Amino acid sequence: MRLTYTSDVWWKNAVVYCLDVETFKDGNGDGIGDFRGLTQQIDYLAGLGVTCLWLMPFFPTPNKDDGYDITDFYSIDPRLGTLGDFVEFMRTAHDRGMRVIADLVVNHTSDQHPWFKESRKSKSSPLRDWYVWSDKPEPDDPSKVVFPDKEDSLWEWDNRSKQYYLHSFYKHQPDLNVANPEVRDEITRILGFWMELGLSGFRVDAVPFLIENVDPKLPDPHEFLQDMRAFMTRRKGGSILLGEVNVPYEDLVQYFGDGLGDQVTMCFDFISMQKAWLSLARQNAGPLADALRERPKPPKDGQWAMFLRNHDELTLDKLTDEERQEVFDAFGPEKDMQIFGRGLRRRLPTMLGGDLRRVKMAYSLLFSLPGTPVIFYGEEIGMGENLDEEGRLAVRVPMQWTRDGGFSPAEPVREVPEGSFAPDRVNVADQKRDTASLLRWFQLLIERYRECPELAWGTYTVLDAGHHAVFAHRCDADGATVVVAHNLCDTAVDAELELPGLEGQQLTDLLVDGTLDVSADDAKVKLPLEPHGCRWLRASPPEIAPEDAGVMSQ
Repeated sequence: MRLTYTSDVWWKNAVVYCLDVETFKDGNGDGIGDFRGLTQQIDYLAGLGVTCLWLMPFFPTPNKDDGYDITDFYSIDPRLGTLGDFVEFMRTAHDRGMRVIADLVVNHTSDQHPWFKESRKSKSSPLRDWYVWSDKPEPDDPSKVVFPDKEDSLWEWDNRSKQYYLHSFYKHQPDLNVANPEVRDEITRILGFWMELGLSGFRVDAVPFLIENVDPKLPDPHEFLQDMRAFMTRRKGGSILLGEVNVPYEDLVQYFGDGLGDQVTMCFDFISMQKAWLSLARQNAGPLADALRERPKPPKDGQWAMFLRNHDELTLDKLTDEERQEVFDAFGPEKDMQIFGRGLRRRLPTMLGGDLRRVKMAYSLLFSLPGTPVIFYGEEIGMGENLDEEGRLAVRVPMQWTRDGGFSPAEPVREVPEGSFAPDRVNVADQKRDTASLLRWFQLLIERYRECPELAWGTYTVLDAGHHAVFAHRCDADGATVVVAHNLCDTAVDAELELPGLEGQQLTDLLVDGTLDVSADDAKVKLPLEPHGCRWLRASPPEIAPEDAGVMSQ
């Protein structure tokens, strides 16, 4: 595998870092993060090893849904800066070798968007069919209400124009109707506008809702995704669509493009994420191992996006009621920690009780899972949540740069956590000076991940480790192999792996010093693991140095 090839298909082993401009860094002293502040922290992100920034919505908004209710798709929220500030940020990010993608939220708009204001004027409005209207709403299915704490229906009566409009999410977010060719053309213009300003792609919000909740029903809903992808490829060959598609595997593969890979470039692996949390709760690798064994292979240039936490709730909707309760009991037993009856509004370090050894193991697991790792800002220093904030805002707290916060000289847009996860305990400045910190661990994991393209590009095999608490797998690409093992329990264990094809080879630890020999007779190796221990091992014949055995060295 040539290095030039991995850069052509850069998303296959990228390191994606999601952040909210509003809560990352204040550059003008008003208590709200902005593009000037973000630009000043580009070197921090580059030093961490980030290769792709994912920006949460930064458009003008009434801010009823933390920016996901948009009133103008062609501008910047004035609180966050100007288009000029955005262009400066993009230039600086590109100068440091980072690509940038942004949230594409076109399932809906704000009810304050000029399009909807025009649409609701009358049934004869020229923009009427830009939204989904009905004289009589379809019968509601309570299970389809996304936010059951706020809404009890998908339809809202508009007294002015005397019809109901569809809103898959909040009532102040009416659904756009992509069955209308004019709407599809406008979405394409939005893509083209931001790509001209340097974006390398988009994270597509709520993809199934985008193509299914339309009127009339599209004969082939996925044709629209194909058209979007084709347009982006024409404009910029290396651009991507990262899809939020939380559906079962058998339904999800069609969003890649049914083997052709001509729709969504990458899909988040919600199934493995949820099964990983069940494995962590049980200290049993079985659920995660089963999920990865069942996971379909994406198209040739497609990829799975791997995560343990994101900017929303930790959704557990694909677990059974009993499994979900196990995770609640282990990581969020109090009602205030739970949300929507299906998820947790906590960050990973607090869920794991601040146990640094366990936290480091969990992130090692994330970076080694087959796919592209996606991390949420602040994870690299172990930030916690603020449960006093409403709903999902609990995890979207200001970035903690110094002991006094360092986010802004003014009162921050949101309160920071208190107690053991307050800025005086958890911050970038202190961890930069601590070689044993979580920040330094992240830097090491990212460095090793980038040195091991087998993890993202290779064919993976889940291994039987001989112990229920050990999740082990191997990744093979172009004759090179990396073997990884994680101990999910709090006692030391000895795993035994069988590695056919590696008889007589040596395994060199990539995270600490040490080597192991694979038996020349039966291809077995005994692998000691500390409590919550993790091992990344590169296989090489005895006569070849480990650094020369990787796929980039062949």
